[in-house]
Amino acid sequence: MWRFLAGVGSALALVAAGLFLFRSDAATEALPPPPRAATVAAEAEVPLADDPPAATPRTREQKRFDRYDKDRDGRITRDEYLASRRKAYAKLDTNGDGRLNFDEWAAKTATKFATADKGRDGALDAGEFATTAVKRKPARRVECPPAAAPAEDG
Repeated sequence: MWRFLAGVGSALALVAAGLFLFRSDAATEALPPPPRAATVAAEAEVPLADDPPAATPRTREQKRFDRYDKDRDGRITRDEYLASRRKAYAKLDTNGDGRLNFDEWAAKTATKFATADKGRDGALDAGEFATTAVKRKPARRVECPPAAAPAEDG
């Protein structure tokens, strides 16, 4: 019994020590402003379009909310919230009976297996299995415009 009480006491002591040690009331320092580019004169020579396009101030969460709010009343009902799940369920329910059996649920995987099984022997060897790997999209590369050549004094 004393071991149990000692264990509980030490656990409480560790929790209390953790509260004191990890409590962070320190104020964060303000970061200095970023350095100004040295090519201010070169920027002034580049003609700008009339008004460059501006992004809307809507946040990612506001956009996500708008995707769910189908009737645009500022509220998301249960039916609106579950609409995407209903569509996904309907795609899986191939016979339309409102219930999923195992074959309907696993249809995509079964099709993937059948496609990969080139020998039609009911088993995948290492080469066939490698074809079932998820195809990842390569990271999109953003091309930066070339830097303007510095003006020569002459």
